Amino acid sequence: MRYLRTGGPAAIRRPRPTDADEFVAAVRRSRDLHHPWLAAPASPEEYDSYLRRIRRRDSAGYLICDRASGEIAGYVNISGIVLGALRGGYLGYAAFLPYSGTGHASAGVALVIDHAFHSAGLHRLEANIQPGNEPSRRVARKLGFRLEGFSPDYLFIDGAWRDHERWAITASAAT
Repeated sequence: MRYLRTGGPAAIRRPRPTDADEFVAAVRRSRDLHHPWLAAPASPEEYDSYLRRIRRRDSAGYLICDRASGEIAGYVNISGIVLGALRGGYLGYAAFLPYSGTGHASAGVALVIDHAFHSAGLHRLEANIQPGNEPSRRVARKLGFRLEGFSPDYLFIDGAWRDHERWAITASAAT
């Protein structure tokens, strides 16, 4: 397997159409873990739509894989990528069971940040996290994100407008 980056227990690579069955199975077994924080692609059709979305010019997607087995341990997306003077985007991430709480998410997100800042030319990444989502907040804190603010009714997730905290990191803070 060819990875973009490796570190600790994780490696990152781009999602492929052939990953659909494994990805969808991981989403389904992790549904309770992710509810109500996110709605991941839970069918082959949703996965195909996800692939189309992350292949657009303003998006990128990565799989976090377990280095020992190659299994998909989670995923990371960068959406709303803007170049020019901003050179930034919005970062979203999730771990799958049984890899939640094992360090795979932190390691994988760190690898994506490194790739975004050193290979993709981005300068700033923002992660919008619901206040009760402690696992995602721990990852952000561990990786050096700073809490920049609070946005009420920010994103429509799981049938409701959800409040979010805005966490961000810049290339200078990540090195």
